[in-house]
Amino acid sequence: MNTEVASGSSALERVSRTLTHRKSAVAAAVFFPPVGIPALVHSLRAGGLARSGEIEDARLSGEKAREWAWYALGVGISVYSVAFMVWLLTTNGGSVRRVFFNWDVLSDWKSWKSILKGFWINVKVFLIAEVLVLVWALVVAIMRLLPGPACRPVRFIATVYVDVFRGVPSVLVIYIVGLGFAQANVPIIGDLSDESFAIMALTLTYGAYVAEVYRAGIESVHWSQTAAARSLGLSYFQTLRHVVVPQAVRRSVPPLLNDFIGLQKDTALIGVLGMLEILNRSRFINNAKGTLAAYSMAALLFLLVTIPFTRALDRLIQRQQARTQGGR
Repeated sequence: MNTEVASGSSALERVSRTLTHRKSAVAAAVFFPPVGIPALVHSLRAGGLARSGEIEDARLSGEKAREWAWYALGVGISVYSVAFMVWLLTTNGGSVRRVFFNWDVLSDWKSWKSILKGFWINVKVFLIAEVLVLVWALVVAIMRLLPGPACRPVRFIATVYVDVFRGVPSVLVIYIVGLGFAQANVPIIGDLSDESFAIMALTLTYGAYVAEVYRAGIESVHWSQTAAARSLGLSYFQTLRHVVVPQAVRRSVPPLLNDFIGLQKDTALIGVLGMLEILNRSRFINNAKGTLAAYSMAALLFLLVTIPFTRALDRLIQRQQARTQGGR
């Protein structure tokens, strides 16, 4: 008797498992009927097969129902997104299209020439700041990890720097550095150009973020490697240089690229110093043309730089995952 009850409950459990797709199939049919209805059909067929005792066939139909439900979700989101964009560009007589994608402005070579000239300033600031950030952040990260009570003041200063510049918005740092130092007429620093002030401000800001990336990478190196290097007679700094830092840098590449994408975008903030970079030039064109199409042109140029960075970041992450899964 107990065996029959157990077998009966087991059969009910198997039937209930085959019917777990019913809600998702119904939701798919409501969300996007052209693809969701096949999911519902397979779900109903699975239910009928399960009730007649054909559990294996019911499971196969249930898997097809789930697959069609996922298709409905993906295709539905894509179709609705495209439909929304078409509606946005055509509603109200196409006013959005005229404001952001005015062909008279987009096809004007003089506008493109002016924007490209300003964009070169952004690219130059980004490239110089990126190199400085890589070096400065590594110095700060090492300062935060110096051992012993004698280095406690250095660790404290490095920690305060990271906390302050991670907490203050980038635009405020640019204002403080770019306008404050010049107005205070600080010796040597006060005579720098606006471009140099912009590079300094971005280096200070992103140096704090990248320093934490470096620190996490350094701390991820197993302590046994440090112990082995010290047992071989290497000093603390020799261990960092030859053993710890090279591994930490390799592990930190994906988050570093992510921070550099943010750095490239934040170069648009340097226009607050009055430089004729891409944002200010776009504003002048928009004021002259009575449109916002120049902002769309500027956005396109930023995308042409950041998207390759993003794809490179994805490939690096995939390669690291493949190495980890492969045990290499």
